[in-house]
Amino acid sequence: MASIRKKLREGGFTLVELMIVVAIVGVLAVLAIYGVRKYIANAKTAEAKNSLGQIGKDAVTAFEGERMKADILPAGGKAAVTRKICPPASTPVPPTIADVKGGKYQSKREEWSPPGDVTKNDGFPCLKFEMTAPQYYMYKYASDSPSGDLTTQGKTFTATAQGDLNGDGNPSTFTIKGEIPGGGDERLLVSPSIDELSPEE
Repeated sequence: MASIRKKLREGGFTLVELMIVVAIVGVLAVLAIYGVRKYIANAKTAEAKNSLGQIGKDAVTAFEGERMKADILPAGGKAAVTRKICPPASTPVPPTIADVKGGKYQSKREEWSPPGDVTKNDGFPCLKFEMTAPQYYMYKYASDSPSGDLTTQGKTFTATAQGDLNGDGNPSTFTIKGEIPGGGDERLLVSPSIDELSPEE
């Protein structure tokens, strides 16, 4: 009987061993929570990166599309092919960053295609870009190429995605830029990477 009790006492855990196990489990739990939060944040920021990448491609596609002046040509006349950066969008989508603060926003189709922009072929209608899924970010498109101006040298565009994923009032900002270098170079060059400011905010 005494030997059985001795074996039972020897087979148990000491308080120190239990505390070590609890500490290890606690550390693993903290790491797991951090990893899950990081994964969720990266999944959300992927929206901004993918959308801005698509806007950059759309800007190049729109630039390469052939435009010509709408003047009537005289007999034997010739119309020169021109290229231009899409003019700026009149409004961001959604209208304010408060609309995406700590959540998602479901845009309406007319927000991407306001009548004025459609008529003048400016902004997002010129880019042929819109989002149908709920979004975490507010999107802006700006350029120094006004409507009707067919000059290209030195012109630039900037597309921006701003969000507030955790709803603390500090926005995260993603930006992609493009420009026509000038000096006779008629290509639209788009930045190879997206600039990030406080990406997980």
